[in-house]
Amino acid sequence: MYRIAMTALLEKAIQQASALPKREQEAIGALILEEIASESRWDAQFAGSQDTLARLAEEAVSEYNAGKTLPFEKDSDLSHDFGRAAD
Repeated sequence: MYRIAMTALLEKAIQQASALPKREQEAIGALILEEIASESRWDAQFAGSQDTLARLAEEAVSEYNAGKTLPFEKDSDLSHDFGRAAD
């Protein structure tokens, strides 16, 4: 077995968790693994959507340049504003 370097904070957290009862260690381990899996899913989703995001950004800029957008008001409720932009 080999040791992989980890940050001091992670090492401290693991050390403290190892002193907990088995049931709590299992719960913490499950949380950590789920968080890692969640990050991997997000990374995969964003990696696969870069072309779509770029296309949507270009479309938004084109609509803005053509005067087809409305100013965004910070406190507005966007749900009732759809369809109001100039065609």
